[in-house]
Amino acid sequence: MTITVQLLVSEWCEPCRGAEEVWRLVAQKKDFAFEVLDVGQREGRAIIARVGLKTVPATVIDGVLRHVGVPTSKEALEFVATAPDKTARSAQYVGMTLEATSRWAIAAAAAYLALAGSALVLGGGIAGDAPWRGPALHAFGLGFAAFSVFGLGEHMLPRFTGAPIRGGWIASAQQGLAHAGTLLLVAGLAGGQRVVALLGGALAWSAFALFAARLVPVLRSPGPRRTS
Repeated sequence: MTITVQLLVSEWCEPCRGAEEVWRLVAQKKDFAFEVLDVGQREGRAIIARVGLKTVPATVIDGVLRHVGVPTSKEALEFVATAPDKTARSAQYVGMTLEATSRWAIAAAAAYLALAGSALVLGGGIAGDAPWRGPALHAFGLGFAAFSVFGLGEHMLPRFTGAPIRGGWIASAQQGLAHAGTLLLVAGLAGGQRVVALLGGALAWSAFALFAARLVPVLRSPGPRRTS
């Protein structure tokens, strides 16, 4: 039976981030179900009421309160010593801290928003007739919107479901394709190069396909086993 580790945290709790970091490092070595629960969530409140918890961070393993505070790496490893060693590290559990790819995606979304917004303002707004209005709208619609979804989606959906999401090379490839697709599409439209614009669109759709491939297992997963 898979060991289930539930880390109870709060957004205002600074030590909680340290506890999450310890457990995420352990989760790279041992194969167990790992879930970060905010005490503001319904599941978190239910566990607090059941075990009589007064403070966070706290670690609950298979429904039993095992530790309060930030565990050392040695303590955390001892708690899950019977779990098998992890052989595949491509899937990762998401907690309070944004992954690097999530931060890059959100930063990219802000950059595309600034560029597209500036171009639209200089071109007389959305209803203007500047020659770069079309490319600017695509930079907004594809660059800003897509990267916002990428960054927030890969962080929030795994948190809501308690399921891991694939990261590593596939996440980087997804963002690389999206950047290339956005830039080629905008350049093709701006320069009247239909072939370049179509290539950009194809690369962008490839990025969406990779994102979907990463999300499907998250949405289909039942998540960590709930304890009562």
